[in-house]
Amino acid sequence: MSFEEVDFPGTNKKVGIVGVPLGYGAGQKGSELGATAIRLANICGGSLASHIAELGYAVKDYGDVEIVKPDYVAKDGDTPKYLKEIIASYANVSKSLKEILGNGDFPVILGGDHSIAASTFSAVASFYRAQEQEIGLIWLDAHADINTADSSPSGNAHGMPLAVILGYGEHSIINLEGYSPKLNPKFCTHVGARDLDLSEKRRIRELGMRENFFTMSDIDRRGMLACMEEAIEIAAQAPGGYAVTFDVDIIDPRLAPGSGTLVRGGITYREAHLALELIHERGGMRSFEIVEVNPMLDQSNITVELAGELILSALGKTIL
Repeated sequence: MSFEEVDFPGTNKKVGIVGVPLGYGAGQKGSELGATAIRLANICGGSLASHIAELGYAVKDYGDVEIVKPDYVAKDGDTPKYLKEIIASYANVSKSLKEILGNGDFPVILGGDHSIAASTFSAVASFYRAQEQEIGLIWLDAHADINTADSSPSGNAHGMPLAVILGYGEHSIINLEGYSPKLNPKFCTHVGARDLDLSEKRRIRELGMRENFFTMSDIDRRGMLACMEEAIEIAAQAPGGYAVTFDVDIIDPRLAPGSGTLVRGGITYREAHLALELIHERGGMRSFEIVEVNPMLDQSNITVELAGELILSALGKTIL
């Protein structure tokens, strides 16, 4: 496959697209196909790269990170599953993202399942740490993803990345980039949760993070606008800005069926766009990631195309 490099005349804004086609961190196959599907999708009559260029960015597609694939099937009781291969893949993720950031490009990361966030955020945080800048994180997701190997009911790594970033989990994975934790909980905010395990609820409260979690009940009561404004305010307190990771299962499955971890009662199409429009308006975002797009489970490509539309909102596209 050849990847697009699109220039927009007179711009000094640069976007670096990178795919992280790791899908074996999830229980369902297919999310490893998400990055390619988003790239190839016809989004409002054009490709993702061409639409990003229309927003005033110079766009370079760095291709896909090399993923080390297991040659065996994990056994029940293995937790986290495929740890050796995941850590090897994470090293490649770090190298690629640091190249993008070192080139002065804004990373747009196409997943892959959500286990990749442990490596993508670690790489971005490590890059800014070397410049003595601490960054925050906005996590948009139906799930907390804050399990550890000891608490996970499935052993799947995509339920653990937020715990890893915060310094909880297996030693070899929490020490990615040579230090732990990667994130101060006071700069971390989570939006859209509606399916949490009991152990995750306990960990959230033990970390003093309840006020940083804007659940679907909070969104129902207060509205997306108020919740997102407060979430951005929390993450933006980090002196170096903040990363954003967006799991498509935050959206109601009637609108985004192409994901392996669907839960009823998610946010609407417009609420998803509003959240990302607000993030762009506020400024300070250092990377954007979208994950858990599973073309094998999609219907008429609507989730794939929606993922592309959401990336454009995060980069500044508005209705008018």
